[in-house]
Amino acid sequence: MDTVGDGLDAALQKAFTRPVPKSAGAQMRYLVKQLKGTRRVAELLGITQRTVERYVRDQIKRPRRDLADRLEGEVRKRWQPQIRARARKTAASTGGIVIDTRARFGYTAAPGTTDDARLRHLTVALPPPYAARLFEAQEQGATEQQLRHIAAEGLGEIYFRDRDRRAHGLDVEFTDVEHIDFDL
Repeated sequence: MDTVGDGLDAALQKAFTRPVPKSAGAQMRYLVKQLKGTRRVAELLGITQRTVERYVRDQIKRPRRDLADRLEGEVRKRWQPQIRARARKTAASTGGIVIDTRARFGYTAAPGTTDDARLRHLTVALPPPYAARLFEAQEQGATEQQLRHIAAEGLGEIYFRDRDRRAHGLDVEFTDVEHIDFDL
């Protein structure tokens, strides 16, 4: 199961103009430069400062699997912050964001209508205000449930209520997410 936060991060990573460093030494050197010292990198990754220095000098070339995953994740988090910010700004002001999801959608609607939740595959372009809300909430540390709620509001507004041209008062519940993907 994918999460909204991971999907937003992946969408921003698609905007990168240069590839992320691949070797452990290059990744370690990048982190040392960003965090301004080997001690901070060692604390961040949970290894000794001497080990960080060995990676920087290419004396150690292949990290353990768990360390390799942590190292790559930390580098990806910090890679090209200006490109990431520009992509966020564009999505929030003019471009919007495309959400592709397969999830269970339920409704709270007027009596006499069907409100049974069912599995749907949707690809919907959300307008810039919803992209801005998603990115702002993510930056402020919103929970996965809060991010899903914002996405559900956007899907309800654009897809189900068609910008309030139909299905007035319909509240959309976004649950059982099988996959979710975003594109800028």
